[in-house]
Amino acid sequence: MSITLNQPIPVFTAQATCGEIQSDSFKGRFTVLYFYPKDNTSGCTMEGRDFAAHYEEFKALGCEVIGVSRDSVKSHTNFCAKQGFPFALISDSDESLCKAFDVMKLKKLYGREYMGIERSTFLINPEGVVCAEWRKVKVAGHVEAVLDHLKSLA
Repeated sequence: MSITLNQPIPVFTAQATCGEIQSDSFKGRFTVLYFYPKDNTSGCTMEGRDFAAHYEEFKALGCEVIGVSRDSVKSHTNFCAKQGFPFALISDSDESLCKAFDVMKLKKLYGREYMGIERSTFLINPEGVVCAEWRKVKVAGHVEAVLDHLKSLA
């Protein structure tokens, strides 16, 4: 069963660039959990840079930003270092978080079909409940839309 709006996030422990992240660490503050397809690809780099550019604004609103993809912690660590991301990236190599948030979708590239992450963002409130979601995200203007929504709740 997948998480939907106004539902609590599942209990989880995940490996990330900052060590281990547990779902209970989301309590007491807003958290942006954004899912992206792959480290070091153009769209994912642009999205990460946009979150990094606005990171201090998110922090000022009491919100943490965390990225998620299926890449390894080593790949994430290199990606963060290369791009200067100030936030953690979760390695979801077993796709458990991706499946919980229902972001694994059938995609097509050059006529080939495969399962991949559909770019999606979830805003989790201080009680650990999903209070907003963006699916099939287009990178341009997305981070600003998330930030504006967060400001409307503050």
